[in-house]
Amino acid sequence: MLLRLRVFASLLLAATAAGADEAIETPEAFLTEAFGAQVPAPQTLWLDDKAQAQIRPILNHIYPQARLRYWRVGNRTAWILDETGKEFPITAGFVLKDQAIDLARVLIYRESRGDEIRYPAFLKQFNGAHLASDGLQPAIDGISGATLSVSAMQRMARTALTLNPLAETAAP
Repeated sequence: MLLRLRVFASLLLAATAAGADEAIETPEAFLTEAFGAQVPAPQTLWLDDKAQAQIRPILNHIYPQARLRYWRVGNRTAWILDETGKEFPITAGFVLKDQAIDLARVLIYRESRGDEIRYPAFLKQFNGAHLASDGLQPAIDGISGATLSVSAMQRMARTALTLNPLAETAAP
């Protein structure tokens, strides 16, 4: 009985640690970093068939939400997206300026490993990145042991860059 209790406690502890959310930066703090004290009101982009057709090849699945909120002031737009790394969603924020990434942040990390993607040394690679025919340009270097998390960040960055022109032409 004692052995069963120890095994159960170990499994419970492992399961809890593996799925633990680590809030690195709140969405509010990210938006304040992006826009200063005057954060604009959120706008909504409906992910209709046209939008889903553009992002499905990037994500290899349809985006699970019917609509996304984004924030815009002039030519500066902020997106907060979720994408699965290995097993759990990663929440990241991207600020775009003139169809290039101006700022990238990991907001919530839920995976058990690969959290090195949250550090500035990795994230600064996204600054100035834009869409190219084969992905992002310049290419983003990977991190050993964090391959799936790096890939999720790249897919979210490409998704934000793909959706941004649709948001510009969407009716308010």
